[in-house]
Amino acid sequence: MIKVTVWNENVHEKESEEVRAVYPEGIHTALANGIQGDFTIRTATQDQPEHGLTEEVLNDTDVLIWWGHKAHDQVSDEIVNRVHSRVLAGMGLVVLHSGHFSKIFKKLMGTTCDLKWREADEKEILWVVNPAHPIAEGLGECIQLEKEEMYGEHFDIPTPDELVFVSWFEGGEVFRSGVTYTRGQGKIFYFRPGHETYPTYYNPEVLKVISNGVRWAGAPKGATPKYGNAQPLQEIKKK
Repeated sequence: MIKVTVWNENVHEKESEEVRAVYPEGIHTALANGIQGDFTIRTATQDQPEHGLTEEVLNDTDVLIWWGHKAHDQVSDEIVNRVHSRVLAGMGLVVLHSGHFSKIFKKLMGTTCDLKWREADEKEILWVVNPAHPIAEGLGECIQLEKEEMYGEHFDIPTPDELVFVSWFEGGEVFRSGVTYTRGQGKIFYFRPGHETYPTYYNPEVLKVISNGVRWAGAPKGATPKYGNAQPLQEIKKK
């Protein structure tokens, strides 16, 4: 079983009737109820003590799903550093939609993670450009969303380890919508769709991608590296 923590800042749902109408129990609850797999799932929100991400919770998390938008600056640097350390030690991280601008994603990427955006109720087609990747398992050649927020290039991220999805928008822009990275022992998957005023996180194909992303990020890790001063494996002959 993969232990999953779904984290959501849970601010829009409290402040906006429009958002609450779409996600009455919060985006975190919709995600927790929607993803499918051999998972044990808990949720955490920003208004909880330590943002719900205590040492105990993170040490019991194989994959952390992160959704944030309006309150990135209110996330404690101490908690960001805690999550960062866990990712380097092997915890998987799935960052969704506007989480691209979160402190933790920017810290892991080392760039601004900035982009173009527009809210115009436009159609999005997410093309599967790496059909052999495990995150694309069970999908057709594309996912079509009738209404979504536009994100457009240039997306200021490092060159991805793997590019899985590229989006086209009705207004003409394209975007690298599904990318993966490795940082330390941890796997990171960024997936673009999920604006808070649209029912994107009820879409079966979107939920399949996120579920696949959790399985990929939570897969067994490789060898554990050792750092620091090391004794020789063989005798070193003095010269």
